[in-house]
Amino acid sequence: MSEGRSPRYLLDVSRLVWRSWRGRPATGIDRVCLAYLDWFGARSLLVVQRRGHILILSRKSSERLRRTLLSSRKPRRIALLRVLGPALATAWRSPPRTGMIYLNVGHTGLDDPSLPPWIARNHLKAIYLIHDLIPLTHPQYCRAGEAEKHGRRMTNALASAAGVIVNSRVTSEELNRFASAQRSSIPPCLAAWLGVDRSQAPDRRPGSRRPYFITVGTIEARKNHLLLLDAWSALIRTMGKGAPDLVIVGGRGWEAEEVFGRLDHLGLLSDRVREVSACTDEELTGLIAGARALLMPSFVEGFGLPVMEALGLGTPVIASDLPVYREIVGNIPTYLEPENRSAWVATIRAFTEDGPERARQLREMSGYKAPTWEEHFRRVEQWLQTIVP
Repeated sequence: MSEGRSPRYLLDVSRLVWRSWRGRPATGIDRVCLAYLDWFGARSLLVVQRRGHILILSRKSSERLRRTLLSSRKPRRIALLRVLGPALATAWRSPPRTGMIYLNVGHTGLDDPSLPPWIARNHLKAIYLIHDLIPLTHPQYCRAGEAEKHGRRMTNALASAAGVIVNSRVTSEELNRFASAQRSSIPPCLAAWLGVDRSQAPDRRPGSRRPYFITVGTIEARKNHLLLLDAWSALIRTMGKGAPDLVIVGGRGWEAEEVFGRLDHLGLLSDRVREVSACTDEELTGLIAGARALLMPSFVEGFGLPVMEALGLGTPVIASDLPVYREIVGNIPTYLEPENRSAWVATIRAFTEDGPERARQLREMSGYKAPTWEEHFRRVEQWLQTIVP
């Protein structure tokens, strides 16, 4: 963006700021927020929300915060304080211009009742990215009160949006069902798959004494880590020293106390199961590329970035038979029911060797190309021109 050109966008970075402040490991939604910051950030004034206060940073402060959040080094509180201290002191001097596009792609603040009036009062065009409606469709896997909170998010989004981006047709259908139940109208909606940075499999992959499998995602109830721990107990009983390893990548979340207890007291699994709470993108790429397969036994998902990343790296996928996986990667993975432990045990054991089903996946994924972020944003920008010319 040239110096004389006024920013067109107001990009909400509240989720990135507050999760960085708390030192939380990056989730899939965080990675989407970072991709949007990378693409739109230089053309935006950044927005930070906190308890009903909506602050717009100046152009100079926005650029400093953008660079801090995109830094390859994880932002620490001291780095955020250096940027946010002076930034928030001058934030009130940067009121929004009529017609600016407000982008919120992280859900943060959507439940606050002050957001829709703020958008209307300043004559903004609000665009939201909706990742999923899981707290409403599957509340049993979420924290107490999350269903009500997410309901407010979706209600506010429908009431104030000039347009909505969803990550899949599955999410679009769920949003339409919610709107119909609420007797609300749906604003213009774009279903655009999320992107994957096309990474080459590293020449040097992480060393391992044994074949290993990997699962990626926050450790929470819907991810079904318990099935994998049970499966590994069975594999050790039947395969003994020939059993593979399991690498669990993801921070600890919620509603999974039994899994946390098992991970804290692995017993016979201590030599076979490794928990990695956080790692760099390069480390994660190496771990996925070196695995016999990516395991995704989730009960429900909003999308599936790790699935696309694995196939793009040439790593087979064993996953729950979910509509969103069928939509984004077709029939390449080996699909199993998330409750069928014996099927998971048998399939993992078969994938430890070069059996026919693993060979089928390797053949079928040879021509697979995951969608890129550039493709995603080109679609989004073209669509935005129809919403806000």
